[in-house]
Amino acid sequence: MRDATRQTVVWEALRAVLAERMAATGRGSLDIVDAGGGTGGFAVPLARLGHAVTVVDPTPDSLAALERRAAETGVSVKGLQGDTGDLGDLLEQDSADLVLCHSVLEYVEDPAAALTAAAGILRRGGVVSVLAANPVATAIHRALSGNFGEARQVLADSAGRWGDRDPTPRRYTREAVTGLLAKAGFTVGAVHGVRVFADLVPSRLAEADPAALIELEQAAAAHPVLRDIATQVHVIAYQ
Repeated sequence: MRDATRQTVVWEALRAVLAERMAATGRGSLDIVDAGGGTGGFAVPLARLGHAVTVVDPTPDSLAALERRAAETGVSVKGLQGDTGDLGDLLEQDSADLVLCHSVLEYVEDPAAALTAAAGILRRGGVVSVLAANPVATAIHRALSGNFGEARQVLADSAGRWGDRDPTPRRYTREAVTGLLAKAGFTVGAVHGVRVFADLVPSRLAEADPAALIELEQAAAAHPVLRDIATQVHVIAYQ
């Protein structure tokens, strides 16, 4: 249930995008590419909705797990091994209606090139969904765990890292994500904060009233202050 609470805001945004693109194209299903989609956490549910989904991921083990997950669910998802920056080599131009770029920009060698590659495979009017870790939230979480020096380091570091042992190579503020998208030629649409409270509330309280926590997350997602302290920044942008 905790995972569902954390993902509700993203799925609400995606459902709105899917409805919008299907209405605009007149098609009952869309061509979706999940860059760095791993084991199919988003890809498989999207395939269950009837969309044609391709996952591009550099890890063979993840693609094998994706294949098993899709088979167990009774859907078909195409898996391709490669990096997000290779989208233009793996897929045809103008072949996708929606590209997911979730928890990818933190790890790719060239984030700008990755978004440019995503733009290259989108059809006119296509959409990219970007989900990225937020350094402000990381500073809050480090402080709440008593690591005050690491929290200060996050705020001072250009990549938003708390130290050499930090497993995340870089993090992004809302301004940084939207700036990268604009440079790649996208028009930025909705911006949401994901997991504003879900990662802060103790499990026993979250599990006591999950519906109320989901409602709180939905209310906080677009709040002009609270969205900027969320664990993740979610941006919808248009080609």
